Amino acid sequence: MRLTPERLDLLIAAVRKILPLPAPADILLRQFFQDHHQLGQNDRGIIAEAVFGILRRRFFLEKLAGKATARELVLAYLTRFQGMNLRELAPLIRETEIKWIQQIKAVKLEEQPLSIRAEFPEWLVEKLQKYHSDEEILRLGQTLQQPAPLDIRVNSLLAKREEILAALEQQGIEAQPTPFSPVGIRITGKPAINRNTLFLSGKIEVQDEGSQLLGFLLAPKRGEMVVDFCAGAGGKTLLLGALMHSRGRLYAFDVSEKRLNNLKPRLKRSGLSNIHPQRIDSERDSKLKRLAGKIDRVMVDAPCSGLGTLRRNPDLKWRQSPESIDELQKKQMAILTAAANLLKPGGRLVYATCSLLPEENQQIVERFLADHPQFSILHCDELLAQQKIHLPDTGKFLQLSPLYHNTDSFFAAVLERSV
Repeated sequence: MRLTPERLDLLIAAVRKILPLPAPADILLRQFFQDHHQLGQNDRGIIAEAVFGILRRRFFLEKLAGKATARELVLAYLTRFQGMNLRELAPLIRETEIKWIQQIKAVKLEEQPLSIRAEFPEWLVEKLQKYHSDEEILRLGQTLQQPAPLDIRVNSLLAKREEILAALEQQGIEAQPTPFSPVGIRITGKPAINRNTLFLSGKIEVQDEGSQLLGFLLAPKRGEMVVDFCAGAGGKTLLLGALMHSRGRLYAFDVSEKRLNNLKPRLKRSGLSNIHPQRIDSERDSKLKRLAGKIDRVMVDAPCSGLGTLRRNPDLKWRQSPESIDELQKKQMAILTAAANLLKPGGRLVYATCSLLPEENQQIVERFLADHPQFSILHCDELLAQQKIHLPDTGKFLQLSPLYHNTDSFFAAVLERSV
């Protein structure tokens, strides 16, 4: 990166806009780009990479700089993680900063406490230490400091994976099949997929491979009644609709009208006709009561801490807390209970989160099963194997990790209702 005085000032202004994280970092960065609409694609990419790089390594950078200003965070990041030397920086910085940069270059990361090396808040390290060794926590933290790959899902209603791979190759985009999902493709680099003709025609959608696997666990069949309970912007909804071959009825419920509105253009591109988006007030909405005992399959991608997505959303380390985790557990149990009430006997439910914490995952499922003996666990490894998906390190529960699978950290449990 060639650093000019103007580019340095913009980097500092962007970091100043985003800290102290009054909203999600991606929203704040989008606002910054709207305020600086003259920026070209290259400058936007450089600024976004630096901002998220700083968030991924903020604990160490603040250890280096103390109560760091935005300027100090940027200079420390460029020096320690972008490999910039004093000769490049000298024309752009003050004389006092030269001496400070020399000092921070001498600080050894390997001598820092575990929370700083892993880039986790201390409360999260304490929670993880109940289940993992310090070495495992460090390796996980280091993996989560790396950017996530760009995964896309082929819309099997409109195209085959081989066709899309060939089209990408013709466009000069390097890509390969994902190792687990039969409809996934992993793209090298960060091309503007949302402007690609394959995307605009509905043949592909951006979706992490781990998220794709959740749909194969639910495995809805054509002609069934299916509910995506927390549909959001509909990434998993669209996959479920394609797995159903656009036959049957698929309800996409969410409490957010804005998120459901984001589904509408995606739904239009997809060619699917069996999806019915509906806003609900809560898990006690009357629309849900009318469907009780009538649904074949339910997907519950529950609201969670999102800590398994830190490669994409490093700001979550400052926007979550032990108190927010406690509140989320209450919400997760209420949602799971309401969603399970929709199932007919023999129906299947997938409870999923993108959290690292058993408090949001196994413990929620175990508490639910203790109170609902009419439900039992189906083994995730067996369900995936039935679809020729062979996933290492998976048993009764699905527990994906960027460390082992290069996906976000998704958890899933599959429940079946007997009576």
